[in-house]
Amino acid sequence: MLNRTLAPESKQVDEINFIEPLKQQLDNGIPVFTINAGKQELVRIEFIFENVNWDQSKPLQAVAVSHLINNGTAKLTAKDIAEKVDYYGAFLQTEYGADQSSVKVYTLNKHLAAVLPILRSILNESIFPQQELDIFIQNQKQSLQVSLQKNDFLARKHFAHAIFGDSTYGSNIAASDYDAIQQADLLSYFKAAYKPENCTIIVAGKFEDKEFNLLNDFLGKDWDNHEASVVNKFEFSEGTKGEVLIERPDAIQSAIRMGALAITRKHKDFPGFQVLNCLLGGYFGSRLMANIREDKGYTYGIGSAVVSLKDAGYFFIATEVGADVCSSALTEIEKEIELLRTETVTEEELNLVRNYMLGSMLGSLENAFSHADKFKNAYFSGLDYTYYDNYIETVKTITAEELKQLANQYLNPADFTKVVVGKK
Repeated sequence: MLNRTLAPESKQVDEINFIEPLKQQLDNGIPVFTINAGKQELVRIEFIFENVNWDQSKPLQAVAVSHLINNGTAKLTAKDIAEKVDYYGAFLQTEYGADQSSVKVYTLNKHLAAVLPILRSILNESIFPQQELDIFIQNQKQSLQVSLQKNDFLARKHFAHAIFGDSTYGSNIAASDYDAIQQADLLSYFKAAYKPENCTIIVAGKFEDKEFNLLNDFLGKDWDNHEASVVNKFEFSEGTKGEVLIERPDAIQSAIRMGALAITRKHKDFPGFQVLNCLLGGYFGSRLMANIREDKGYTYGIGSAVVSLKDAGYFFIATEVGADVCSSALTEIEKEIELLRTETVTEEELNLVRNYMLGSMLGSLENAFSHADKFKNAYFSGLDYTYYDNYIETVKTITAEELKQLANQYLNPADFTKVVVGKK
């Protein structure tokens, strides 16, 4: 008989296995990485393009192209595309990121031959109709106007601009930037970025020779976009330090965002820094949550994160607190950082974080799609699967003393940019 009064024994995850992709190439040179796994006749095909030709005077080119690329081609209207994709039970998604943009399709294998021509038209023949562009501009300006009333949005916006300046990572977008978008600029950017030489394809699901040959037939030949481009490359130095206060006298809550430039996934200390971050604010049982939410009751939620981009990494802490306790919250945040810098973590707390991180890693590998996402994170950082081997080993073996050393090296509030929007 199961004794339900006793908690089950807790054990550390012993082994995590990754599915490595098969690398192939289309006739036009596009690399294709395939995670062929799963029993369902379902496939996800992701076309990933490096962002190029950064122009500070036209900061929204890549964003607008990503949003509008499936809104009309030389042969298909936006309505045609939506109806055809829906008819075949497929799902089409576009995503813009700071370093790459993608066009992603989910489809049943039996409909792949019907869906790929739609993708071919989008990737070769998008025309960005003026009517669709006008609607996009109007909607985005309205959305920006609403967002500018939110303290957390302003804190995120000013923090990014403070540490990254007028780059794609931190561009200080205004309504006038949307008004400046021109159809001709979008067409030019589309031809420069969405081309075979700038494309990587990552496939996940049931994808074998028959499916690969279909992909090659439709996307491996006669791709006409070949305009010149320069892949974005940024260099950053220490930016604004100290406090940026944006007063809002009627604010009930104040948004806090603080942090600094940090290391990227390629740095040897990155896995250890992730363990340190988890302790501080990376999960619900973190020290910041225990102090600022559970003990003091200043907020519903607070967290921290280490972010790795192509050309920079950064660390940040973010929360919204009652305006009357904002100063106290800042003091408590710095107190928790100082404790990590001066005292060693107990083995009990460290083991809890180890189990959480390893369990989260294992839980994130639930299907072929998530395995493909793990490959993508490593690949676009210039890494291979040894990164994950090192990550897992670091989580299992890092010591309390090593964490204290990392805290002293990477968590110094004196070096932070601190943005407060509301009342301090």
